[in-house]
Amino acid sequence: MMEGMEITESPAESPLRSSTTLMCITELPSALISTIMMKLDVISLCSIASTCRFFHGCAFHTLSFVPAFHLLDIAPTLDLLCPLLPRNPYLESLKLDCDRLDDSSFKILLRPSLSDLCLLNCKRFSGALLYTIGGTCSQLRSLSIGSLAEQRRMQLPISFSDLEKLITGCSQLESLCLSFDFSEFDHARFGQLWGNASENLSALKIGYIPMLMVLEMLNTRAVLPLRSPLTKPQILQNLQKLCLSVDNITDTLVGSISLNLVSLIHLELQDAPLIEPSATHDLTNAGLQMINQCGKLKHISLIRSQDFVYTYFRRVNDLGVLLMADTSSSLQSIYLGGFCRVTDTGYRAILHSCHNLHKLKVSFGSQLTDLVFHDISATSLSLTHVSMRRCHLLTNLAIVGLTFNLNLTMVDLRECWNVGDDGLLAISSLSKLQILLLDCTDITDLGLSYLGGGLSSLVSLSVRGCKRLTDNCVCALFGGSLKFLHVLDLSCNPNISDDAILMLTRIRVPLVELKIRDCPLISDTSVIALASMYSNDVRGGSSIQLLDLYECRGITQLAFRWLKKPYFPRLRWFGVTGSTNRDMVDALLKCRPLLHVASRGEELGTSYWDTSCGCFGPELELDELEQWLLDGEYVDGDVEGEEGGGGEEEEEEEYDDGDDYVI
Repeated sequence: MMEGMEITESPAESPLRSSTTLMCITELPSALISTIMMKLDVISLCSIASTCRFFHGCAFHTLSFVPAFHLLDIAPTLDLLCPLLPRNPYLESLKLDCDRLDDSSFKILLRPSLSDLCLLNCKRFSGALLYTIGGTCSQLRSLSIGSLAEQRRMQLPISFSDLEKLITGCSQLESLCLSFDFSEFDHARFGQLWGNASENLSALKIGYIPMLMVLEMLNTRAVLPLRSPLTKPQILQNLQKLCLSVDNITDTLVGSISLNLVSLIHLELQDAPLIEPSATHDLTNAGLQMINQCGKLKHISLIRSQDFVYTYFRRVNDLGVLLMADTSSSLQSIYLGGFCRVTDTGYRAILHSCHNLHKLKVSFGSQLTDLVFHDISATSLSLTHVSMRRCHLLTNLAIVGLTFNLNLTMVDLRECWNVGDDGLLAISSLSKLQILLLDCTDITDLGLSYLGGGLSSLVSLSVRGCKRLTDNCVCALFGGSLKFLHVLDLSCNPNISDDAILMLTRIRVPLVELKIRDCPLISDTSVIALASMYSNDVRGGSSIQLLDLYECRGITQLAFRWLKKPYFPRLRWFGVTGSTNRDMVDALLKCRPLLHVASRGEELGTSYWDTSCGCFGPELELDELEQWLLDGEYVDGDVEGEEGGGGEEEEEEEYDDGDDYVI
């Protein structure tokens, strides 16, 4: 039997051998096949289920006892999800994009066996989701919920009792991420509620919470039974990771966190003030000195964003950073955003004091110059991630100094206006570099030729808004050893035209994400070329999962015809200008209901993209997942119900014919 499963000849050479092979596979115990299928992810499981009735049955059986169900790159409807989530007492981990789900899906999603639950884009759910999780999933160890009730908040506000039920019901939580607005839970007992939180809670992330609510939570003591001889314990005393977005970061907030969360090793704070903070409601040097009094922190992130007004941490200077660096020698990662008065002196103190630093990120560093990396070679640092976004004074000299760290895997130089081709020549020596972001820098086609000739490890490249680039940048970039780039952003470049995309298709770059938004010279020709491109010997734009064409003025109805199946079979995110293409967008969504379409200029992103997803089967021409969920079972390359398809009797005969399948 095992000899019959060996593949030594092509189907064209030995159709009898193919038939024998399939017959041998179908004679194997279904338990064995299901055990093998358990090693596959959900999409791969659906793909193999679409090949024949035998595998379809095995896959459905496997779904009834798989321990993990992760489906994050599409947003299924409830009708599509029901057959994929049968009764399964062994299901422990569920991760799902809930963009098309609502409260009616509670019974399918929430199960007592779950220990890990991640629900993204819960905008159609009400606060009852929290209440139901607290009442159903008492064994949860990890919970993550995003965008809760964003479309329902005006009709049905989230209540404090919903959060209370979640906190008290999930008594085993170790990690809790609630990425939505916590101001809905403003209540007199908000602080006391956290006294009932799991003693095992070590990681907490909240999307937005007013600073006063944070202080109330941290400064409230847990309530003990009457006559207890013990003192009231501190709330969240075992918390090691805290990520908060607040209205204002102040000395009081930082001091309260440092005083009460003595086990903290990871701290992320971000604010976006509505008005310029006053001296008494801002972060100062004194507050920065308190931020790591215990000396346990490994990661610090302090960011002031300009979402509402252009404001910075104006009351922090080099002295505050020097004081923080004295107690932060164990730091491994630091991110400082909006510290406009900190100069090279402060940042060099970090580089020379934090000997274990691997990740350094700075944004809006208006006083940062080339001197910050002048003597970095004299340190023992082994940086892997460096981001210097919007540090306008940096030049190529800084990049030359930075590249003494040969272990760099990510470099972000977005909006460093004075970085040019000489900087790229230095970067080309980084043999481990995987991600490079060069938006709005002063590079040319020549600089990209340095990258193409020196970097073979690069996976993601962004050159958005690099106005000096032309169509020749594609040949310059891919003319050397760079062959495996998966993510490319050419957006906002007025000189990039269809010729650049045609060159990409000729070179057969296995792109997974391509962004060419705001390129006025891009037209239907680019879409047709991408749809016809061969990648890994497969045609139909098969590797592309994200395509952003927003504000590409040459896109017409002709391009939309090429966006329908079977072209772009793995496309999951698509950006286009909706105001001029509304009817065509609606028609496309009817044809491909699992497609995420951004038509208002939203930035697209595949947060769950994995470099391992670049390998596809050589005979894949249709999206099997959509095929299996929407159109029925896949039979010899045809879809049931399409022209030429037969009834049940014909379907049965096709499944019984082993010559149609090759294992």
